[in-house]
Amino acid sequence: MKLEVIATCVQDALTAEDNGADRIELITAITEGGLTPGIGMVEQVVRAVNIPVHVMVRPHSRSFIYDRYDLDTMRAEIKAISSIGAAGIVVGALKADRCIDVHSLEMLLESAGGLNVTFHRAFDELEDQISGLRLLRRYPQISRVLTSGGLKPAMEAVSEIRRLVEETDGSSLAILAGHGLTLQGIKLFIEQTRVTEVHFGSAVRCNRSGLEPIDPVQLRSLAGILHGMA
Repeated sequence: MKLEVIATCVQDALTAEDNGADRIELITAITEGGLTPGIGMVEQVVRAVNIPVHVMVRPHSRSFIYDRYDLDTMRAEIKAISSIGAAGIVVGALKADRCIDVHSLEMLLESAGGLNVTFHRAFDELEDQISGLRLLRRYPQISRVLTSGGLKPAMEAVSEIRRLVEETDGSSLAILAGHGLTLQGIKLFIEQTRVTEVHFGSAVRCNRSGLEPIDPVQLRSLAGILHGMA
């Protein structure tokens, strides 16, 4: 069972690593769902920790629909992220009809080279998630999809997430469940959905606030539960 934890600064990353996280999603603007952090921050976090660092590549929070200027920005950021040794990126692109923007996605994957790629929660805005998942399975560079099974919290979408997990059986694509997960219900959630990776943000922060530091006690407790299920 893999545990991914959001970090917004170097101290977050260090706390996450020290208390059981298996991977970091590095972002800024946590209250906006995550945007691309500064390259200086990425470099410092990559130097500070030994666990994989996956960096959000999202230029704005208006939507997941990108014009050519956005894409040029994202491609430049991906190249910079790769050059300083991050393990992966977290990306996504949609069209106005709530389908995956294949042209934009392929441009970003071309820039990604050997980076590990996560398709982020833009996936939860798709009109047809199963069709979207089948499309993403065509791209070996994409290792996982971060999803709550739709627009509601993940713990309210157990059947939807279980269906996505079943759809990925036998493939190299994993479902990374996130958004609204809690320590109290995580074990049953995993048993019911059969996910192999989970993503935590505010639930392991002080006062469950995205603007406060990671709570090492909460994170250590969560890691103990998850790693005990492995």
